[in-house]
Amino acid sequence: MIKQTSEGILANIKIVPNSSKNDIILEDEFVKVKITAQPIEGKANKALIEFLSKKFKIPKTSIEIVKGETSKEKTLFFNVTDAEKRSNILSELTNK
Repeated sequence: MIKQTSEGILANIKIVPNSSKNDIILEDEFVKVKITAQPIEGKANKALIEFLSKKFKIPKTSIEIVKGETSKEKTLFFNVTDAEKRSNILSELTNK
C-alpha cells in the first residue's frame, strides 16, 4: 500500500536483510527492499534508510520508520513535498 498525504508518502514495505545486494523488488501486495545488512541492533533499519536516501536523492532525515521497527514488514514515511522527488519515489515504488 502506498498513500500520498499533504506532507509526503506513506509506504508499506517488506525488508529482506542479509541479501547479496541492495535492491527494490515490486510484488503484488508488497514492495520488497533487499538490504545487505544483518538484522542486528538496528543495522538493517539504518541501511534501509541510507539506501532509500541515496536512491531517491533525499536526506536521511526525510525518511522515518513509523511502524514495524523490529519487524520485517514496515511502514515508512517519506517527508517529501517537492513534486518531482515525490513523483520519482512513487514511480520507483509502484511500477519499476
